[in-house]
Amino acid sequence: MRFHALPLFAVVLSVAAHAAPPLPALGVQAGHVTVSGVSSGGFMAVQFHVAHSTLVDGAGVLAGGPYECAEGSVWQAQSNCMAPDAGHPVPSTAVSLARIDEDAAAGRIDPPAGLVGDRVWLLAGGQDRTVDRSVVDALDAFYRHWLAADQLAYVTVPDAGHAMLSLDDPQANACASTEPPYINRCEGVDAAGQLLAHLLGPLQPKAPRAAGQLLAFDQHPFAEAADSAGLGATAYVYIPTGCRAGGCRVHVAFHGCRQSADQIGERFVTGAGYNRWAEANRLVVLYPQTTPRYGWARSGLWPRWVFNPRACWDWWGYESVDYATRKGPQILAVKAMLDRLAAPASGRP
Repeated sequence: MRFHALPLFAVVLSVAAHAAPPLPALGVQAGHVTVSGVSSGGFMAVQFHVAHSTLVDGAGVLAGGPYECAEGSVWQAQSNCMAPDAGHPVPSTAVSLARIDEDAAAGRIDPPAGLVGDRVWLLAGGQDRTVDRSVVDALDAFYRHWLAADQLAYVTVPDAGHAMLSLDDPQANACASTEPPYINRCEGVDAAGQLLAHLLGPLQPKAPRAAGQLLAFDQHPFAEAADSAGLGATAYVYIPTGCRAGGCRVHVAFHGCRQSADQIGERFVTGAGYNRWAEANRLVVLYPQTTPRYGWARSGLWPRWVFNPRACWDWWGYESVDYATRKGPQILAVKAMLDRLAAPASGRP
């Protein structure tokens, strides 16, 4: 018996030896967090912003909509929140505000007063046939309830399809494309740079290259602690030169559906356009990752059915009825990652 167990023991050791390293403590500025995302990542950026409005200073959203737009229904997500019509309209600002008031009164999200004074950057593509422009318009109206005119920027790109718009991916799709990996080049449009400049204020010029470290880290501990079945095994963090010693700001970038590392490798984390700006401006960028799930998935003690074959972020409740709140498994996990990044830095090079 002991002889036959040795090969299995060797395999276990080999897997452990090749596991991704843990997320490092970097002493980032815990009170200066910004978020952004595209498509499902845009909806998640809004959810995280609202749920943790005392922590988050601003959000950049491409092709996303109002808080709890789907109201826990995948059917409403696909109709009212992506392709609305007269019979299936986008939830009104009044409806969204009522949901926020209800969640805040129950202690599920931060008080919405935390949104006052934040900064928001929105983008809609004129050739986007996946998330209708009216959904982004509704998000604009939603945020204007709390923000002054100069705090909100709404950019429209007439020729853009449904994608992250970047100048940093040499293999980016044409501007009007809506095809994997959903990273498009629209001449002169640097979405990451524009949204970061609006959220953070004037930036130093983009670095010639991302000379810091793009670290793949083990996401398992955060997923397991949050009881999330929708997160991938590995996530990423970009650490600019000099940020190991602490004091840098942090930005969370949420990929869209069909953009997870399990689907397109590192294309989003290297090509979305954040890292060179981050390098020049002492900005740590966290890239949490979902994974495709269609069937029974183990999370915590018990398996549960998860339908998310495109690795979207949970903006309709496939993980939990609390998906949009501080108790949402994915929001819990990302918050724990931010807490880890804010822990005192080790100072290692």
